[in-house]
Amino acid sequence: MAAPSSPTPRRDAARKAIEPLARGMARAGLTANKLTLIGFGISGVGALMAGVEWWLLAGIVGSFGAAFDMFDGAVARVTGTAGPFGGFMDAAFDRWGEAVLYLGIVIGCTRAGFDLGIWLATAAMGSAFMVSYTRARSESFGFSSGRGMAAVGFAPREVRTVILGLGLIGAGLFGGVVAWDPFGSGGVAATTGTLLLALSLALIGVLATITTIQRILFTYRQATSQRP
Repeated sequence: MAAPSSPTPRRDAARKAIEPLARGMARAGLTANKLTLIGFGISGVGALMAGVEWWLLAGIVGSFGAAFDMFDGAVARVTGTAGPFGGFMDAAFDRWGEAVLYLGIVIGCTRAGFDLGIWLATAAMGSAFMVSYTRARSESFGFSSGRGMAAVGFAPREVRTVILGLGLIGAGLFGGVVAWDPFGSGGVAATTGTLLLALSLALIGVLATITTIQRILFTYRQATSQRP
């Protein structure tokens, strides 16, 4: 049962759009917590697919699993069951699912011999987690009220999910991932899929880092404005 948060205009519109589907899920006996676990399970399947280098399926399934982040909160709202534990569970399994998917990418890149992909996936995961961590810590100290930290920055989870999904799907559609070494001499030529996955991971790393800085500055401005 996800706890309510301060929606942005875009999120508010998305929430209203999926409410009929959420009511149907609730009538089918699916609770918010069940959907959270289902979404995590689907993300795990996507991670396994990335690990065995089924890049296209990994992108589709992983993105579908991440989409359940919308459904669990929507079911909680339409059934009036939103609460603090549900919010905690939702956030915890969202981060866990994201980490598992990156782990799958690391394993897949290792199998393919694509060392740069391993480095970029690790950097992207670390940067992505800092986005969530700065929000959680800011809110725990009483900052980011009203507008909410979710509206701050270029790369919240929804944006990262889209970028990563496109990168994985592109890798699957355009030649897969190969052992390309841009820093070595000669070697294997990069496929378009290899470049697309590398680009998506690098973009997540950069945008998530910028978002972390934006959230730190946002919290700093709130802190200084509260000084006597």
